[in-house]
Amino acid sequence: MASKSIIRMTERLDQLQAGAEQLGVKLDDATAAKLLAYLALLYKWNRAYNLTAIRDESGAIPRQLLDSLSILPFIGDGSVLDIGSGGGLPGIPIAICRPHQQITLLDSNSKKTRFLNQARMELALDNLTVAQARIESWRPDTPPDIITSRAFASLSQILDWCAHLLGQGTVIVAMKGQYPADELAAIAGRKLDVAIERVIIPGMTGERHIVSIRGFC
Repeated sequence: MASKSIIRMTERLDQLQAGAEQLGVKLDDATAAKLLAYLALLYKWNRAYNLTAIRDESGAIPRQLLDSLSILPFIGDGSVLDIGSGGGLPGIPIAICRPHQQITLLDSNSKKTRFLNQARMELALDNLTVAQARIESWRPDTPPDIITSRAFASLSQILDWCAHLLGQGTVIVAMKGQYPADELAAIAGRKLDVAIERVIIPGMTGERHIVSIRGFC
């Protein structure tokens, strides 16, 4: 039984590392193992806390981890605010892969922030902070350099809710599924610098796009 478990873990590590490499993300063994430990914790807590709608753990590596890791090539080295973080995607994978970078997870749901704090402690993520608040009312001492979101809200809503956090150097990096034509049309009059990149997630079907927004005054 132990040997089968070891083989299974090795297979999962190989799948994660190979998929990440296709995304341009290099994972050493320790980082990959910590990502899998986070995934196991997510599904353990999901039974009671409803942290993710994806119930089938067999596809969790591409649909949860690799999907989240696809954002890494699009964010710089500044402080990150992950809004509507829920179960911690993509914020916790970012924190695991970039221990030098300060990551804040923001969510208004107390059950979800309880899980996020538990994950922070169990995974020893010293670069991670968890905040329970609505985005509109959250006032940090220092505004974030980068704001991330994954399937959380429309681009227009994100811009409105985060208006008090947006400075000249801020970048919003939003993860979307299909090309968000309607959402882009809704913000076209704001005269912002918007870039859209299609990404291919290994092991997944369906479209994925990363929208980066800059140019705030």
